[in-house]
Formats: sequence, structure tokens, C-alpha cells
Amino acid sequence: MNEHALPTSHPTHAHPARVYNVWLGGKDHYQVDQEAAELAAEANPTIVPSVRANRAFLGRSVRHLAASGIRQFLDIGTGIPAAENTHEVAQRAAPESRVVYVDNDPIVLTHARALLVSGPEGQTDYVQADARDVDTILDAASRTLDLNRPVGLMLVAILQYVKDSEDPWDITRRLLDRLAPGSYLVLSHPAADVTAPEVAESMRIYNERAAGHASATPRTRKDVERFCEGLEILEPGVVTLTRWRPGPSDTPDDTLPMWCAVAHKA
Repeated sequence: MNEHALPTSHPTHAHPARVYNVWLGGKDHYQVDQEAAELAAEANPTIVPSVRANRAFLGRSVRHLAASGIRQFLDIGTGIPAAENTHEVAQRAAPESRVVYVDNDPIVLTHARALLVSGPEGQTDYVQADARDVDTILDAASRTLDLNRPVGLMLVAILQYVKDSEDPWDITRRLLDRLAPGSYLVLSHPAADVTAPEVAESMRIYNERAAGHASATPRTRKDVERFCEGLEILEPGVVTLTRWRPGPSDTPDDTLPMWCAVAHKA
């Protein structure tokens, strides 16, 4: 078995990172993840194009931050590595960029150490932690990142796994509070108010098959705007994925049920 192969023991619940891997066309998942991904996609056919549009949004946002002088990135909820990961995009623009990846699934971190290899001028590191463990994440990230200098905080398709009762808005605020002025928040989140019946049904199906801590909650545009309170939201604001600064070859599609935004900490 190679150094980043899946363990042979099979889990009984789907995990977000592995389900996402199914939707991206990857091979690093189990049967339980495959079943959850397929059933959710049947209920909401926009899931797969949304996942791919989300990956494209990540790339556009990282390129923008790099062009704005950001050389440090904290990517929470990394997922199993796919094409165009944060450090690849950032280091293509600025080879000295440093990236810390965070995920709570040990399988993801095994893959990350094997596949997310920095270029010689930059650096990558990997932290196994839950998104709710703010101090753990920031203390570990500070080994690689200088938190007294601006950081791009990537919360891309992760906050839906934090329940309202766990206050994802406070978690986001506490993360940003310890980052230097000039930092950015990059955010995407499943929408509760775009193709709402299909999103609700796909989330119900996914939640039935996921471990309890990994259940997902879609949120409205107003809810997503709350994550950016106290920040300057860059134009064009909180929009659907394909509306955030599309390139010439990008086709807008407002049926994709995910909101996204990039916001600046003054």
C-alpha cells in the first residue's frame, strides 16, 4: 500500500471530505461515502457542478489575494487534495507563499502530507484539528505563519458543518480577531434560499448518512453576510459562486445553491 492509501478498515458513516472527493471525481473514499454522494446528488443535481464551481471560486479568490500581496494562507476544512489546491494557486503567483491546511479527518492529513508538497521557496504545514478548536488551530498555524502579518483565511464550504447552536459566526470572529489587519476572509457556503427544496432534501439525505458531528446546515444569504460583519466585503458582495469575479470563459449560473464572498479586515 502506498503512503497515502486509504486504511483498510471501513467507516460506518460518510465524512464530508470523502463525499466531496466523490463529487470531484476522486478515488479516495469508501462505499458509504459513495452512496451518500450519489443519493444527495440525485436529490439535488446541482451538487456536482456546485462543487466544481466552488473549486474554481477558490482558485480565483486565492489569485486575487496573491495579487493583493497576501503571502500567507490558513485553509480550514481542506478536504482530500484535488487539483488546484490553495498552495498550488498561491505559489504559482508568489512562490514564497506559506500555507497551513487544517482538517479533522486523519485520512485527509495523511493525503495532505503525501500530496500537498510546497515549492522550494514557500512552505506548507498540516494541522489535524476541528474547525471549532480555534486556539488549537491558530497556535499550531503560528509555527508556519506570522499572525502579525496579513493572512488569507479560507473557510471554503466548511461552516455548514458547524451547527447554529455552536455559533459558527463567533468561531469565524475569533479566528479573525487573532489575524493581523490587512487579512482577508474567503468564504463559501451552501445556500438555503437558492433551489431551496432540492437543497433541503439533499442535506437531509446526506445528514442521515453522516456522523452526527458532520451534519450539514445550509444558510441564507443574510446568514452568510453575518460572517463578514466588521469587514469590508469586496465587490460584487455576497453572490453565487459563478458571479464572483468570473473570468472570460466562466459561465454565470445562478441556480448553483452556494453563496460566496471575499472580505477584508481593515
